[in-house]
Amino acid sequence: LSLSFYVLIGTLRSDPSGNEAALKYFIMGSVASAFLLFGLALLFAATGTLDIAQSLGPAVDAGNAGPALLALALIGVGILFKVSIVPFHLWTPDVYQGAPAPVTAFLSTGSKVALFAALLRFCLAINGDLFAEIAPVLWVLAAATMIVGNVTALSQNNLKRLLAYSSISQMGYVLMALITVKQNGAPAVAFYLSVYAIMDLGAFGTVALLSPEKSELDAIGDYRGLGYPHPWTCALLAVSLLSLAGLPPTAGFIGKILVFKAALQAGYTVLAIIGIVTAIVSVFFYLNVVVTLFMRSAEGRVDTTAPGRFGSALSGCILALVIILGVLPSPLLALIEGILSTLTG
Repeated sequence: LSLSFYVLIGTLRSDPSGNEAALKYFIMGSVASAFLLFGLALLFAATGTLDIAQSLGPAVDAGNAGPALLALALIGVGILFKVSIVPFHLWTPDVYQGAPAPVTAFLSTGSKVALFAALLRFCLAINGDLFAEIAPVLWVLAAATMIVGNVTALSQNNLKRLLAYSSISQMGYVLMALITVKQNGAPAVAFYLSVYAIMDLGAFGTVALLSPEKSELDAIGDYRGLGYPHPWTCALLAVSLLSLAGLPPTAGFIGKILVFKAALQAGYTVLAIIGIVTAIVSVFFYLNVVVTLFMRSAEGRVDTTAPGRFGSALSGCILALVIILGVLPSPLLALIEGILSTLTG
């Protein structure tokens, strides 16, 4: 998955920022992969198997818990880098800004959902006593990720960088729910990942649809008044941002309700409060973009492109999904619980 992204990010060979982004992601991603491989090797040395259920399950006893913890730390560094958890997030804004918008849309959704799915698989299989040892570390990382992502996004004037820090903060919410997997929090993780992929795809997809072929609409000021010449495309961006903020009646609202509920039921009250406060902070910069789209006049001519039929159809599908999952989340939740039962049963 990472190898394909190294190529895709640097697709525009004449774009210096794209080349820089590809090189940064390649170097830092290679280091993260090395941590991951060392962790897997140490886990095999400690348990004698790479079977997830056996190497992380009851077979891990007091005799080899130490090496297993070290192995999990190395594996965690590799995976948490890929999903932009603080303090492994520093590559994200530069890479998201330099990569072409369609690639960024895929990078922010497919890559992170895949890696968090692997992380969820690990946490479901891990020994309960071993998980209790790493839960405090995950608590701190989740709190730091939510705070850093949302607070840093407040000062951004570049939409892709703002969405990058937004993506970082969203991973903090998922990580908060991940700590509760031993208290039946797995459905909240899977549901939030599902709706996050749709919301972020809508946000970055809009940037790709509106940007001209040889340049991209990066500055938030470029979007002043675009809600009038491009009402439906900008409506997708606005609804996606409101959903990322967790406002009803969007899918993001249901996702945050499930995440906060899981944290509160598991006894992580302080972490849930931090999440709620940072979510309130995020409303400011999300609404600022919506206001720019529909309530501020353009200061000059901005080159944009009108989406074709395929782009319009795709926008309509994403917009409908964000609203439908906010009003009727039960079918997706039932599907997720059915899939998770096959992993835990």
